[in-house]
This record gives sequence, structure tokens and C-alpha cells, in this order.
Amino acid sequence: MNERVRELREQTVKTHPYISSERAELMTQFYRSGAAWSESVPVTRALAFRHLMERKTVYIGDGELIVGEKGHAPKATPTYPELCCHTLSDLDILNAREKTSFAVSPEVRKVYRETIIPFWQGRTMRERIFREMTDEWKATYEAGLFTEFMEQRSPGHTVLDDKIYRKGMLDFKQDIQRGLDGLDYLNDPTACAKQEQLKAMRICADALIRFAERHAEKARDMAKQESNPQREAELERIAQVCSHVPAHAPRDFWEALQYYWFVHLAVTTEMNPWDSFNPGRLDQHLYPFYRRGLDEGTLTAEQAKELLQCFWVKFNNQPAPPKVGVTAAESGTYTDFAQINSGGLKEDGSDGVNEVTFLVLDVIEQMRLVQPSSSIQVSKKNPDRFIKRATKIIRTGFGQPSVFNCDLIVQELVRMGKSVADARNGGSSGCVEVGAFGKESYILTGYFNLPKVLELTLNDGVNPRTGRRLGPQTGDPARFETFEQLFEAFRRQVHYIMDIKMRGNNVIERLYATYMPAPFLSILIDDCIAKGKDYHDGGARYNTNYVQGVGLGTITDALTAIRYHVFDHKSLPMSQLLAALRSNFEGEEPLRQILLERTPKYGNDDDYADDVMRSVFEAYFDAVDGRPNTKGGRYHINLLPTTVHVYFGSVIGATPDGRKAGLPLSEGISPVQGADRYGPTAVLKSAAKMDHARTGGTLLNMKFNPQVLDGDESLDKLTQLIRSYFRLDGHHIQFNVVDAETLREAQKHPEQNRDLIVRVAGYSDYFVDLGRDLQNEIIARTEQNAL
Repeated sequence: MNERVRELREQTVKTHPYISSERAELMTQFYRSGAAWSESVPVTRALAFRHLMERKTVYIGDGELIVGEKGHAPKATPTYPELCCHTLSDLDILNAREKTSFAVSPEVRKVYRETIIPFWQGRTMRERIFREMTDEWKATYEAGLFTEFMEQRSPGHTVLDDKIYRKGMLDFKQDIQRGLDGLDYLNDPTACAKQEQLKAMRICADALIRFAERHAEKARDMAKQESNPQREAELERIAQVCSHVPAHAPRDFWEALQYYWFVHLAVTTEMNPWDSFNPGRLDQHLYPFYRRGLDEGTLTAEQAKELLQCFWVKFNNQPAPPKVGVTAAESGTYTDFAQINSGGLKEDGSDGVNEVTFLVLDVIEQMRLVQPSSSIQVSKKNPDRFIKRATKIIRTGFGQPSVFNCDLIVQELVRMGKSVADARNGGSSGCVEVGAFGKESYILTGYFNLPKVLELTLNDGVNPRTGRRLGPQTGDPARFETFEQLFEAFRRQVHYIMDIKMRGNNVIERLYATYMPAPFLSILIDDCIAKGKDYHDGGARYNTNYVQGVGLGTITDALTAIRYHVFDHKSLPMSQLLAALRSNFEGEEPLRQILLERTPKYGNDDDYADDVMRSVFEAYFDAVDGRPNTKGGRYHINLLPTTVHVYFGSVIGATPDGRKAGLPLSEGISPVQGADRYGPTAVLKSAAKMDHARTGGTLLNMKFNPQVLDGDESLDKLTQLIRSYFRLDGHHIQFNVVDAETLREAQKHPEQNRDLIVRVAGYSDYFVDLGRDLQNEIIARTEQNAL
């Protein structure tokens, strides 16, 4: 890392996120002008986007080679009042809260009080959504049975393919014009709607070109004032790059990175998706530019690495949009979940690892930033040296890169209807979710609280926290004679609550299609231009919705305890268990210890517990998979938590596995914290008994004591551990390499451990930035002391 990169990295790490009102002010200015009310909704959205691109501050920092910020400067965080307008109370919370705070200046607060809130109150998508939700939906949402991602943000989760490296915005405009020229107004009743959508895309393409031109103009002006000849030349080069891309396809490595970055800013400025928007298979996209530069003598490996390092800094400059309430609880982090994929397969099924793959791994290790997130896609076609290089980074202990089974991802995507070629060009994004890159709108609709559904089941559909009936009457569990009767009641509750959630999701989907199209994003995703339809309205080639199941380990161990003690061994009357749960095990510690210590547990390669896990998986899968959404696609499942397992645990009383009320649930598909006792291979064998190929992603966390990974031999073993899990068709695995004592010390002395990074769920974060409950949950995860 040279001096330039060190300084840029220091700036991004030390700058605290703060709220910028610029975007909110510009959007308010546009909509108040009256221009919004004379055009169709897509064209209005495009004109609003153009208004932003023509007026938002252009920032070029000292020493930067890749330029452009979402806010007016690094860590200046824009807000999206048309989606969710923060109240003054929200701003106070964001400014004052201990974790993931955003500084709010008096000037910003004044603008919100006098301008932003008065205009947007009553007009936001969030308010529209809640107006359309039924009382039943609101009750189950408020009880913590599920969350809703679009409550404070727009639909997200899509990833780019290689099209921007082959086509400039002027080329996309030609595609759009061909679409307009081919409209059949005589025979196609949707021709007028397609016309408006295509016109909106055309406006957006021009707007991004203008945004880049403004950066070129800024760079030239700065070059004229620059006294350092080297920096003057760099600024002139930046101006040349920004004059060429994104109007035209990139010609070299620098232009390719800058083109993507302009696109990234545009997508995340147009809306605030549950982001994960990222370049996808960056090593494969950049390899032709890298190889050509080396061959022509216009690029060296060190220059390419420096550009990538500057690129990494740009991601870390962009905190996730500020969230409050439940939405903050489900993803309490600054991380925006942009995940860089490396390795995997090429479209023809051959090994996708190349020189840039190892260059990217070097950058991940050297930059040691929480953003962007990084992953390796591992195929049986990839060499072991690729995995081993990644394990050397994992050993350093900041939770990156995560590791995915590329061969299984292809199976998952093909099962969901993708072509083999599109599946091979796809991969993972966000935490662990899969999609066909550049061709799919895959929307995460929210988390589903499986252990809370069991709590309803054990109370005949009533929420014991409030006494309100939320689910159907499925019977008094004390009268069930078999475990199968109990499980059938649980299955009915899952289906009933899922029906409520999906009804809400389908309404929200139509609200976005009708009122909040994304014409710029639609340019980038096949087949929106060809169909003349928006990304939010079924324009993409594939349109998938996911519901994320949470608490698999907890629900498995809870049901296993009931089956084992109440029904099979008949050592515990159901009535006694229910009374103990109601009292939070007050006066029942011996019983709690029996449930904790003398019960089969998931994560130990014990078929008794693992068979229950499979039954839970099947019940959840049957409630979700294959159901239609409103865009011509289908619902599927994945299993991941981000930080919602902490929130979900807070709304549940004691559970039959011995967990006390309010404590976090298990995360991902990992075992309950501390419940796995037989080492990492037993965990992997338990997890592999689930059919990962029928999901769109599963998340498995594992924690190792650092001493376990000393030496090359240990990395060889870790490489083979990963290979073994993937031979069993596991989807994903990630590692924390840190001992619990280090984490406890960091919790006691955060000021001395500011740089300690850990793997949380599908992302890494600074340990001291995490809430105390989440810190304790990570400390409690089983620490593996052998490979």
C-alpha cells in the first residue's frame, strides 16, 4: 500500500458517517416545482434522476484516482424522503444512539424541519405501504413474526454482469431507440406504457453521461490550479476517463473501474435498495483489460493494484442509508452489502480463476476494510492454491472472504429456471443470496421468525406477550398425543403466517411497480429494454422473491427437546414444560439444565436432532417455494439473519431448548451458540443434511481459535474442510478467527480495539460498533479448537 492509498484508507476509516440533506433537498425542489405532475410516473422518476445528476455536488478528493461520491463528500450519507422521510425524532435517534450513529448537524435538522418534512409527510412510500396493509398484517409484523424490507427502503438485490464493459450509455440509447421504433400501437395495448418506460430510460442514460462530464470538468479545473506536476497529470487523466465513460465502452482497466463506479453511484442514488448492488464477477470482467494493458505496456500489476485499492476505498465511503426502528434492528450496520465475487466458473463451465483473481485477493488482505464485502466462489474446477490463498486472508481474522460453493449455486439457479449459461455467470450477493447476474430482479422481502411461530403453536395461536390471537386455533398442545400432531400444528401456523406476509409482499410489489419505477437500473438488467418494462414490474429476465427463515438451530433444538422428553421418553409432561416456559424457568433450573445438556442437539451429526431440522426445512420450504409473485416469477427460500436474530429473540419468551426469554436466536443455519460439541466436521455433516440446492442461499458461521490456523499445514486442512463441505453440497461457509477472550477485552475496552473486525452474519463489521446483545451472541458462538 503506497502513501496515496494509505491516506485514502485512513480518511475512510476515521471519518464518521453523517447525514447529508443534499439529495433530499434536490428531490423536494424537483417535486415542488410542478415538473413532476405533467409527465407519466416513469418519466417523472427519470426527470427527478436527471435533476439529481445535474445538480448534486461533484467531489474529487486529494489523491483519488477513482472519483465520485453518493453524498457531497466521503461518508456524507444521503436520505430518500420519497421512500421514507425521517422525523425529527428519527434524526435525534440517529445522531445520539450508541451504535451505528449518524451525525446530524443543526443545519440539516433545520432543513428537515422547515422543508423536507412539511413537503413529504403523507406522500412517502412507507406511509403508502402501511395504509395498504391489513390489520392482520400489522399485528403479525408488530409481534415480530416477520419483517418487511421495503418498510424503509426500496427493493434491492441485483448484480451486474459484463454488459457495461462492452457497451456505453450511447449504445444503450440505441437499444432503447430500437425499442421505441418497434412499438406496435395498433396491436399492443401496452405500447403506450412501454413508450413511457423507454423514454424514461433514455433520459436516465443521458443523465449519467452528464454526471460523468461534470466530473471531467471538475478535474480539468482542478488540474489548472494544481502545482504538483504528477497530480496535475493524474487530474488530466481523470478528466479523459470521465469524458469517455460511461458514454462509451471502456478501453482500459482504469476506465472499466470508473465506469462501474459511476453506475454504482447512479443506481444507489436513484433509490436506496437493500443494496448488495455490485459488479459481480469483477476478476473475470477486468481480466481482458488487465491482460491487454500488460501486453501493450500501458499497465503494470502495481498500477492495477493501486487502482483496485482506490476502488475499494470508494465502497467504504458509502454507509448504508440510515435506518431506525425494526429496520435498524434487522440490519444494524453501516455496511451496504456490496459483495465482490472472485473465482468460480466461466460461462463455458471452465475454471474462472485468473491473474486478476489473485490481485483482488491481495487487495482484500491489504486494505482490510469492512466494505466491500468479498467472497470466493469455489468450484471443483478451481485449483487448491486459490482456496489456500483465501484461507491465508481468513487466518488474519477479519472475516473475509466468505466462501461459496459455485457448483451448487449453479444447481440452485437452474432449479429455479435459469439457463445453465446464466447460472454460471451468476453467483452470490448481499449475505449469501444467489441470482443470475445482470438478468435478475431478486428481491428479499423480509425475515421470518420460525421460533416465534412455535411459540404461537404452543399457545394455540395466541401471542403470549400480548394475549392477542395471531394464528389459527391448532389445539391445546397439552392434549397432543404424538409429536406428529404438534408438528402438524406448527406447520399450519407457518402456512397461515406466511400467507399474511405474502399478501403484503404482493401488494407492496404492485405499489413499487405503479408509483416508484427505477428506469436507470432498468437499463442495466436484461430484458427490461427489450420488454419495455421496469425492473420493478417484471422487466427482468428472471423475477424472484425470497423469504428468509431465521432461527433454524433454535427451532430445531426446541422441537427436538419436545419430541425427546415429552413424547418419546415421556419424562416431561407437556403441561410442566409449558408452565416452565411461561415462568421463564423461574424455579425450574434443574429442568432447564436437562433441556440444555441432556437433549440431542443440531450441529453434532446426531440424526435424532438433524431429522427434526429436515422436517422444519421441509415445512418452511412447502410454505414458500414456487408460489407466484406479481411479476411472473416465484417465491423461494433462503436461510440467513443479518442481525435480526437478536431482534427476533427479543420478542420471544423462553423456548423448550432451555433458552431464556429475550436472548438471541441461533444465526443462519449455524447451531445454537455452544450447542455443538463434536468439532467442525460434525457441524458440517449436520448442516449438509439439509437440501441446500432447494434454497437461494444458506449462511453457516464457524469460529476458530487463532492457534488452530497456525502454519501451512493448518491451511491445507482448512482448504480440505471447505472442499469436504462442498462435496456434501453445502452452500456457504464463513469464519471468525478470534478467541472469546479477545472479544471480551474489546467489549470492556472499545477505545483500545477500534480496528477489531469480526464476521457477523453475511458481512464483516467493527466489533465495537455492534450492539452489546450482538457482541455477546458472537462471543457465545462455539470456538473450534481443532481441525
